[in-house]
Amino acid sequence: MSDLWLVFLAGAAGSMHCVGMCGGFACGLGPAPGGRLASLLRHLSYNLGRIGSYAFLGTLAGYLGMLLVGHAGENSTASVVQRGLAILSGVLMLLIGLNLAGLLGRGGHALGGAGTQWLAQSLRTLLRQPGLGAPLAFGVLNGFLPCPLVYAFAAQAAASGTALNGLQIMAAFGLGTLPTMLAMGGLGLWWRARRQPAGVPVQPVVASFLPAPAARLGWRMQGVRAAGAFIVLLGLITLARGVVPMSAHLH
Repeated sequence: MSDLWLVFLAGAAGSMHCVGMCGGFACGLGPAPGGRLASLLRHLSYNLGRIGSYAFLGTLAGYLGMLLVGHAGENSTASVVQRGLAILSGVLMLLIGLNLAGLLGRGGHALGGAGTQWLAQSLRTLLRQPGLGAPLAFGVLNGFLPCPLVYAFAAQAAASGTALNGLQIMAAFGLGTLPTMLAMGGLGLWWRARRQPAGVPVQPVVASFLPAPAARLGWRMQGVRAAGAFIVLLGLITLARGVVPMSAHLH
């Protein structure tokens, strides 16, 4: 449970990274014809789809990790495989966390964002569709967007031992990003209400909120670095579970 709280806090801090990667999608989603409640449900549907994709990836990663350990044969061999998987996942999380913290590469942008512009161009029409199905589907697709945070927690999910644990890890990460992504949706609604009456067309407003990975505001980078620190901590914990024998953990 303490690990899940760390994952949630890492997701909350890493949501600053989500602002640059996916915040434009939440802003561009816009209002629903039925008023404020309908608009809230529209944005909740989008985030439900996004978190659902994370949970699916976590379940799949945890299940594949469980299969790898289960097919190892004898208990001793399975233990070695599980520890090796934990070491591999821990090292991967350390690399991603250090990258997000700005100690390796370019602070996380080198590890993600390759498909962001493609997704933005391909799914613009989906943003304008009425009803709850379109934002839900958009959120599901958004959840599969290349992202270093998703890679890091998928690695931890794979080392968690079960599909259920993997689901919980990725769901906790997704819930950590929820407040900021809802706030970005509210910002988009406020912008439309403020600018559209003045004669500003809707489409340029939507385009102005589409993801721009090159825009690196100082406050956002501080949140990304904080997320990197949390991921490094979780990576060390995962790595320790692979390096230190289980009897030492019990003591």
